[in-house]
Amino acid sequence: MTTPLFLLRCTEIGISIVDLDFLTIGLVIDMWTEKANDSVKYKRLASQEDFDKF
Repeated sequence: MTTPLFLLRCTEIGISIVDLDFLTIGLVIDMWTEKANDSVKYKRLASQEDFDKF
């Protein structure tokens, strides 16, 4: 990932240059990935019972 692309990703999720002092590159990439997953529709959501079985 290039620096311009990284800064573009930051602006897409509303992170300012000042905020980058407090965040790691990995955290920003995770946040961008989660934003991309927001529009995904899941057939079934896990319940507490599912987590207990896990």
